[in-house]
Amino acid sequence: MQYDAILAETIAIRGHADDEIEAYTARPMDGGSRGGMIVIHHMPGYDAATKEITRRFATMGYHAICPNLYTREAPGADPDDAAATARAQGGVPDERFAGDAAGATRWLRSLPTSNGKVGAIGFCSGGRQAVLAGMEVDVQAAVDCYGAFVVGTPPEGFPLQVSPLADRIGDLQAPLLGLFGNEDSYPSPDQVDELEKLLQEKGKTYEFHRYDDAGHAFFAVDRPSYRPAAAVDGWERITAFLARHLGA
Repeated sequence: MQYDAILAETIAIRGHADDEIEAYTARPMDGGSRGGMIVIHHMPGYDAATKEITRRFATMGYHAICPNLYTREAPGADPDDAAATARAQGGVPDERFAGDAAGATRWLRSLPTSNGKVGAIGFCSGGRQAVLAGMEVDVQAAVDCYGAFVVGTPPEGFPLQVSPLADRIGDLQAPLLGLFGNEDSYPSPDQVDELEKLLQEKGKTYEFHRYDDAGHAFFAVDRPSYRPAAAVDGWERITAFLARHLGA
């Protein structure tokens, strides 16, 4: 079912260390009980494309929120400028991200029509952060869209400087959906294989789908990397996965 009547707006929520951060929300305007989705923006930032994805989840029937993870680096700045500042600092610290995601989760559960279930989805650097949310935040589903460096270490000079999560896979509590392009370098197919092996060894609930002729950012409709066939199939996988774990 598609929900055409949605409310979308920018709000303030309390994130890590009780900081006030900006967030974009979208939710259906009927009174039905439903799950919530945290949309984690990619490294280019809290931009129009990510807000469009947030609205898409509302039309799918979920409360959705996208916290601006770069609020502190460049409050009120253009998304490109804020992203440049964040990249210069190596990205968002994991502890701070987890605190901001926990704040988004609290906000979703505070809504009177929340069913108490929350999922997290992220793209690019946000894919890694979605896995981290599945470890550190009370979410019932996590979706990793080509998240770099869940396993593997960023090369010297790479704009994202984070530690791999490989040794923490045992901490993953949420079921995980992973969507990857076989032409990607970060994560490479070998890195996806490594992550899958770790999930199997730890007995985690997961589902991976890989796409030929697709590289990084194949969901991005406004970029040359967009691959319609992979994106359409990916959205179908996301829809079914969330219906199982959050309630349709």
